Amino acid sequence: MAYSWFKAFHIVGIVVWFAGLFYLVRLFIYHVEANQEPEPARTILKNQYQIMEKRLYNIITTPGMLVTVAMAIGLLTTEPDVLKEGWLHIKLGFVVLLLGYHHYCKRLMKQLAQDTCKWNSQQLRALNEAPTVMLVVIVLLAVFKNNLPTDITAWGIVAMIIAMVATIQLYARKRRKDKEKLTTEMVQQQSS
Repeated sequence: MAYSWFKAFHIVGIVVWFAGLFYLVRLFIYHVEANQEPEPARTILKNQYQIMEKRLYNIITTPGMLVTVAMAIGLLTTEPDVLKEGWLHIKLGFVVLLLGYHHYCKRLMKQLAQDTCKWNSQQLRALNEAPTVMLVVIVLLAVFKNNLPTDITAWGIVAMIIAMVATIQLYARKRRKDKEKLTTEMVQQQSS
């Protein structure tokens, strides 16, 4: 019975944690893009994003991570033999990477608050895809365990990363063209 409770709340923790991680870096993107706005909009937006980032990190993302980890420990206490399984070692390696990502987001949040962040919005969009890749690998390992077809999984992950990179590049190109079009229209309106 304890196993089922631990597993249920482990899944709830994962959902909350990832929701926070996905949205947090999206807020970082908006925060960085606020620098392109004229004053006073720039200051207003940056202050608002800073509040949202702190609340999301402290009230949703970090508690989700803590519940996930605590429930995982609970699961391991009910089935300690699973610690001998190779798939779990790999999964835990990805979880450690994810914990590092989580804490790196805190560092970026502090840099954004101090106006010392060197990341641009396109780089942050790429960073925002990292937890997606880790989530897919972790879930596949949890579902397939030692029966994960590694060859097709590796190709699938590579294809997913290529699709993400292509999408980010295409979106950047679209934004650039939209901006050029808007600038051209504004110049034409001013000359009329």
